[in-house]
This record gives sequence, C-alpha cells and structure tokens, in this order.
Amino acid sequence: MAVHSDHIRLLFGLKLKQLRLDKGLSLSELGQRSGLSLSYLTEIEKGRKYPKTDKIAALAQAMDVDYDTLVSLKLSKKLEPISDLLRSKFLTEIPLELFGIDPSDLLELLAEAPAKVSAMISTVMDIGRSYHVSVERLYMAVLRSYQEMHDNYFGEIEEEADRFLTEYASGSMPVDENLLTSLLRTRFSYQIQPFDRQSHPELAALRSVFRPESGTLYVNRHLSVEQKTFLLAREVGFQYLNLKNRPFTYSYVEADSFEQILNNYKASYFAGAILIRRKELIEKLQPLLDRETWSNEDFLGLIQSFHATPERFFYRLSNLLPRYFGIDQLFFYRFNNTAGQNIFHLTKEMHLTRQQGPRGMADEHYCRRWIAMTSLLELSFLQQHKNFDGALCRAQLSTYADSGDTFFIVTVAQPYQPHQQQNVSVSMCFKMNDALKSKMRFLDPPSPEISQRIVNEACERCGIFDCRERVAAPTILQRKRQVEAMKKALEGLR
Repeated sequence: MAVHSDHIRLLFGLKLKQLRLDKGLSLSELGQRSGLSLSYLTEIEKGRKYPKTDKIAALAQAMDVDYDTLVSLKLSKKLEPISDLLRSKFLTEIPLELFGIDPSDLLELLAEAPAKVSAMISTVMDIGRSYHVSVERLYMAVLRSYQEMHDNYFGEIEEEADRFLTEYASGSMPVDENLLTSLLRTRFSYQIQPFDRQSHPELAALRSVFRPESGTLYVNRHLSVEQKTFLLAREVGFQYLNLKNRPFTYSYVEADSFEQILNNYKASYFAGAILIRRKELIEKLQPLLDRETWSNEDFLGLIQSFHATPERFFYRLSNLLPRYFGIDQLFFYRFNNTAGQNIFHLTKEMHLTRQQGPRGMADEHYCRRWIAMTSLLELSFLQQHKNFDGALCRAQLSTYADSGDTFFIVTVAQPYQPHQQQNVSVSMCFKMNDALKSKMRFLDPPSPEISQRIVNEACERCGIFDCRERVAAPTILQRKRQVEAMKKALEGLR
C-alpha cells in the first residue's frame, strides 16, 4: 500500500532518530558531524521536513550507515507497529479534524515517544485481533464517538432538512412513500425495482441495493411501510446533500472507508429530520412530559403518530432532547432476540452520558432484569400463546446494585424479522437526577405504571445471589473478591 507523503517524512525522522540514539549521538554532535543545523535536524526528526539528497548523504556518512539504509521505509522491530499504522488506511481515512485533532500534532506525538507509542499501538491492535474487531466495527466506534461529542445534534443537517421541507412539503403536507418515490424518479432519475426472498434469497438480509451505473434502487419487497419510507428518505438524503461517497447496500456488506460510514449517517440523520419534523415532535412531546402519570400506550401512540419505527423515533429523540429540553444524560441501545430463546445480542448502542449502561461485552451475559430483556420475553410469550403481532411499550426505573445509580428506561419491543422469528427491543435511558424529575413530572413521584427493579451489568459481575433470572455464575465478581482478599492478607503480613 502506498504511504502518504506526510508519513514518509515521519518514517524518515523516526529512522534518523532511532539510528542517532543507537550510535549514542546527541543532536548537536550529529549536527557537527553532518554540517546541518540543530534546528534543521529537529524539524527532520519530528517529521516536518524531508532532506534533499545531498543532506541525506551527509547524514548517512556522519552515522556511518549506507545511504539506502537511511532512506529505506523499513523500521526496526520495536517500531514496526507505527509503520503498520502509517501504512494502514486509518490515519488517511479517519477525518481527525472532526475531533479537533490536527493530523500533524498526532504525527509529532508519534515522533516524540515512538517506542512507547509503538507499544501502545501494538497492544490496541492485538486486542482488536483477539476480539475480531473488523474495520467496519472500528469505523462505527469512531462514528459513535463523533455523535456523542456533538450530543447527536447537527444543526447544518437540520437546516438542510428545513430547506427541503419548505421546497417540497410545506405546511402539513406529509413526507410519505409517494412523495419520496416521485422525487427520486423525477428529480434524481432513479429507477426503483422490488426484489424478494424467493427471487434473490442471498439478498434477503438486505433492505436495498443501489446500482449507480444504471441509477436503479432495488428495494426488498418484505419491508414494512415505515422501513421503506425511511429507506427512500435516506436515498433522497444522499442526493439532496450531494453525498457522493456512499455505501450501495443497506445494511452494510462492506464499508470501503470511514467517509462512507459518515455520509451514510448524514443521509440517515436527514431522513429522520424530514420524516419526524423537529417542531412537530417538540410540540407533541412537551405535553407528555408535563403529565403527572406515565402511559405506555400513549407513548406508543406518539411513536405511531409519526409513522416511524420505534428505533427511528428514539434516534430522533436523541437529536432533540439535549438541545431543546436540556436532557443530555441519556443513552440508547438495541437488543435482538429469537422468539423462545433466552439469548440476547446488543446490536446497537449510543451513549450521550458516561454513566453506567449496557455496552458491548465479550463472553458475558447481560442482566436479564433489564426491561429491554423482559419486554422481549413478554413479547415472545404473547406471540406464541396469544397470536400477538404488535408492539409492546414498557417503562422501568432501574437501579444498579453496585453503584446505586438509577435510570428511567423506556423500551419498545416488536417483531423485527417475522419470517425468522426475530424480535427487537429498542430503549432510551435517562440518568435519574433532580433536573430530569423537573422535566418529566411523572417521575416525581414515579408513576404507578413504571416498574422498579434492582439490576446489574452482567451475571458474571453480579452479587445478587438470590436472582431468579441469573443465567451464569458470578465468575468475574468471585475473582475480584479473591484478589481483594489476597491483598488484605498481604497487608496483614506487614
């Protein structure tokens, strides 16, 4: 893989510094031997300048090494992880400026302490390989950090959405499947073709495929109206926002770059903003928050009034609650479950708070007391015994046994892929504090329809030993207590 010119300068600087230290030379001594100034050598070693041929020859002679050895991009074994990083796509594809990082500053950090940084990079890469962290998962983790840093609110996309609505759906005109289909066909020259599991079984897991060479959008025939409408709105987003580098499948088959992931998020944000209008949501949400009692059915009705999936509605809430309601201590997560099974997979998460909450864990069992789990089990029971095919909304005050932190959690569970008996629950969680109680009146005191439970992170970490929902032994907790007992015994020997 080609190496970026900035990285070539850094590699040369790292090589020069490494050789100089191996020879036991100070910068001033190298300057005297080579005839180069101290400031110039400093600029070279920090990767800011690449010397001309005659100066490289002088440096090679001063350190008694071959010219080819000095200009080679091959580093010593202890610096190989830095070389691997610079040769990878990470530094060139992750837009560090999104996080307020100047790429040159990062390069200088690498140059300042190469051995230590190399060890850190090697460790991170080993962890990634051990837990099978794909490039797509890395990109998604970067995207989540970007969302969290901005409280998941992006004013420039909101403004573009408002401009679109003024242009194509002023007043109360709905943005529906018909309008979006018409726009794609007439303004953006799309052809729209359906496909199904029978004709293309290998594509059954995809919602859509876009072929840019023909301008054809293939749409899965088995999508719900809400799913199809969002998919079409997302396609309009790509075109309206002029996002060229984009994925062509929904969901991802493979992500070629972080820019694709970021542009997909922008188009999805735009879609959510035109389908769930900011002003309308704020106006409908405020009366619900002002009530003294909570109603699961009324909240579910609010979601359905926007003709949105619960996941899309919760995501839209996460855009607006921090900015317009001052509620920023929240997080979102999604669990998937096969009906009739006690196995749950955390498939999406976003945290606008650093407080305790579900996060991706390897080889551990999430607490089965969470409302996200119990609602899925309840839904599965109703499907099997009551022929229920709708959605459930449930609310819970969850208090963590270890920290004592309490969260107000709203969960909606519904069928996700009915033909595979797959269900999904999506949850919005709020850190309980006086500020939240002042904004959600039904929490002070808690409304009777909100259940209350003691929960924990995972069975392996949990000290609630009389828990009927436990599915695994508290192995991590036991090891922690054994270490604490050992430390206490060691103190006693002093």
